[in-house]
Amino acid sequence: MNPNKSFSSGSRSGKTSLSEINVTPMVDVMLVLLIVFMVSAPLMQQGVEVNLPKADAGSLHQTDDPIVISIEKNQNIVFEKKNYSVASLAARLTSLANSKPNSQILVQADQSVSYGVVAKVMAELKKSHFTRVGLVTDPEK
Repeated sequence: MNPNKSFSSGSRSGKTSLSEINVTPMVDVMLVLLIVFMVSAPLMQQGVEVNLPKADAGSLHQTDDPIVISIEKNQNIVFEKKNYSVASLAARLTSLANSKPNSQILVQADQSVSYGVVAKVMAELKKSHFTRVGLVTDPEK
């Protein structure tokens, strides 16, 4: 068979070409993108590593991305990837309350942090007029 010869359709004398879409490059690109997203998804988690207390409290209904304030084992307060003292956190929360008044705030504190530190952060949240505040825990087994 001659490769330069086109296919003819029965009794018609006109030439028609055989058109096929090669999907192999598209499938290759899609598989590479899938692998990239699978590898990068765990790296995009927000917050810092803390040893959360265990509690059987159920989950909160979240309508948007919550704002996370973390209190580390050494009592560092981490918010937006920056360290804050209680006083500097109060100023930042006041400006945040003006721009996003109905935001949900989640406080995740290491279980070895004293209750007083968590209470101070919660008091600053109340002074800043945030009403949707939750505590992050790990579920009990």
